[in-house]
Amino acid sequence: MRIAAIDPGRDKCGMAIVAGDGKVLDQAVVATVWLVEELMTRVRSYGPELLLIGNGTTSEKAQARIREALPELKITVVDEYRTTEDAKQVYWEAHPPKGWRRFFPTSMQVPPVPVDDFVAVIMAKRYLINQNYR
Repeated sequence: MRIAAIDPGRDKCGMAIVAGDGKVLDQAVVATVWLVEELMTRVRSYGPELLLIGNGTTSEKAQARIREALPELKITVVDEYRTTEDAKQVYWEAHPPKGWRRFFPTSMQVPPVPVDDFVAVIMAKRYLINQNYR
């Protein structure tokens, strides 16, 4: 099983493709205006059976655009509760601070890049755990 996950946002969206075993196959932060095109490329490349989309403020608008372009793709809305905080932690685990930053707790630091793609990964992995795929 492969899952696509999207963290929709006003200006940018996090996107990830995650295998049923939790392996991240692809993750990116894309401009919201290119969301559908970027998703279509990944659907062609990875063939996900399901799209998870966060329930944030721009979710309904993103869902409408996706349903119009990819009506065959099953969409499930998922809760985004605390995903941004968790994504920051996962970012620092993947990219440990260097130089003077390593002396300060990562919980007090802001990642230098958007973490929306990590949010999408977290949503997909939570879904897999809740569905007992892993």
